[in-house]
Amino acid sequence: MKKLFILILFTMIEINLNAQSCCGSTTTFASNDGNMAVFVGDKNFRDIHQSPAVYVHHSMVGGAMITFKTNEKDANAYLIKAKKITNKWLFVYQEWWGLNDNIKKQADAFYNDLGGAVNVLAIDMYDGKLATTPDVAGKYMQEAKEDRLEAIMKGAIDYVGKKAKIASVGWCFGGGLSLKSAILEGKQAVGCVMYYGMPVQDVEKLKTLQTDVLGHFATEEWISKKVIEEFAANMKSANKVLEYKIYDAPHAFANPSNQKFNKEFADDAFKKSIAYFKKKFGLK
Repeated sequence: MKKLFILILFTMIEINLNAQSCCGSTTTFASNDGNMAVFVGDKNFRDIHQSPAVYVHHSMVGGAMITFKTNEKDANAYLIKAKKITNKWLFVYQEWWGLNDNIKKQADAFYNDLGGAVNVLAIDMYDGKLATTPDVAGKYMQEAKEDRLEAIMKGAIDYVGKKAKIASVGWCFGGGLSLKSAILEGKQAVGCVMYYGMPVQDVEKLKTLQTDVLGHFATEEWISKKVIEEFAANMKSANKVLEYKIYDAPHAFANPSNQKFNKEFADDAFKKSIAYFKKKFGLK
């Protein structure tokens, strides 16, 4: 009888462990994989992000804030619906400042240049928090937990539905998230654009990508030429395609609210992004 009790006990423990490993909440990305928070302690990194110019956005294309479900609390996003019902979606990922009015302006710009033929969802990765100084932005980026970021991305994927064809774009903090999002999207991913974001370097994770990647990078110390070339090599090892350009400009050169904004390079990168997305979505 005692042996039977011990056998039953061990069987129950094994079942419980298996249940936890199969059904528990797991995080796809390690905290140091494609995460820019490691740079926050560097004063030079904080200093290159000057406080953004004040800008108040008024959408002319019907953009509005919504909420959607995640496995935890609800998440927020700025949604612009396509002119006609479509399963084409562009996910827009914020810089480290949060989902501010500048990102909403950029979301509107992508919507307009894609002819209103694609739904655009700019996703709030900070759960409503906004930063206006580098110190606060760095604090928020460090506090952003990988499991919550992933839960928000997965919630957005669930929100648009299994039939959605998804492309993504993001800047800085959001540049890395754009790549992570594309990995999580699986077969629903049709495109990914990164602006000077830290790439995922894990070849095994990159192998799961179902799309190529377009990268717009800058001449800088952190997302350096070495980091980008390593990313390119890892993408090649994963049998994936990466097309990229390193602009002779500082980090965040494409942000019009940044004092170091470079219009020439920003326009060039945007033009290439639009051409890329049109091809991916089958638009003229």
